[in-house]
Amino acid sequence: DAHGELPLNFAKPNQPVTATVLGRTKLIDDDAPGDIEHVILKLPEGFHYVEGQSLSVIPPGVDAKSGRKHKPRLYSIASTRYGDVLDGNTISLCVRRAEYVDPVTGEKDPAKQGVCSNFLCDVRAGDEVSVAGPVGKTMLLPKDSNTDIIMIATGTGIAPFRGFMHRLFMENTLARHMFGGRAWLVLGVPVTGGLLYKEEFDCMQRNAGADQLRIDYAISREMTAKTGGKMYVQNVIAENGREVFDRLDNGAVIYFCGLKGMMPGILDSLEEVAASQGIVWSEKLAELKKNHQWHVEVY
Repeated sequence: DAHGELPLNFAKPNQPVTATVLGRTKLIDDDAPGDIEHVILKLPEGFHYVEGQSLSVIPPGVDAKSGRKHKPRLYSIASTRYGDVLDGNTISLCVRRAEYVDPVTGEKDPAKQGVCSNFLCDVRAGDEVSVAGPVGKTMLLPKDSNTDIIMIATGTGIAPFRGFMHRLFMENTLARHMFGGRAWLVLGVPVTGGLLYKEEFDCMQRNAGADQLRIDYAISREMTAKTGGKMYVQNVIAENGREVFDRLDNGAVIYFCGLKGMMPGILDSLEEVAASQGIVWSEKLAELKKNHQWHVEVY
């Protein structure tokens, strides 16, 4: 807010407030696996947030097992504090429809699908959504506008970084004019048709100063890593290991967001890069955490 304080818990999950759907659009091509939707909600008066925070969504109805209201689900916010409509009253989410496919029959089992993600992926303009929050103090942009940032995302983990990049490269605000660092995004998706927000990111690259925004896509089913296997985000890190460590040594802040299964491969990659440079990774990681250069939000 104007006093520089972080907005937290305008609404608690046990006393949610009502947001209204303004619109929803599918983000990926039909040939890409699954379904990922961009949902824009109008927030109640006074509900504010900043880039990198998360929103709780409480799906309607009751849990069949417990007979109680559904538990809240956390979603990383995909917009800046001004929202996609730029009026400061909306919030955007990037939601993957959680579907369960029976390994034997190959059929989708609706009884095991994600309650909240399916609700959000089917909403229509005008629908009401119970929300709470915002929460989150870790995935925030650095206070120093000259700090480099490195963003590693898989799938819908792109959400907070879309907010960061709109703030730094699209919106006509002081934050954009003051940004003197370099931003580097690595996004992992299975197929080209599954690239999220690519047109927006292309535009940001045109807006950015020379060398100010680097974007690498790891399209696993279409690209081959130097190891000969599929190209995942950890391969991009491995193949650019020196640059990653140079930027971290220079004070860069690194963020990771996506499914928790992404982290073991990434940590192995970083450990290998460190070893090749004579660095003890456990010590380096401890130092990065101590200096607030290491931020992880996985689910």
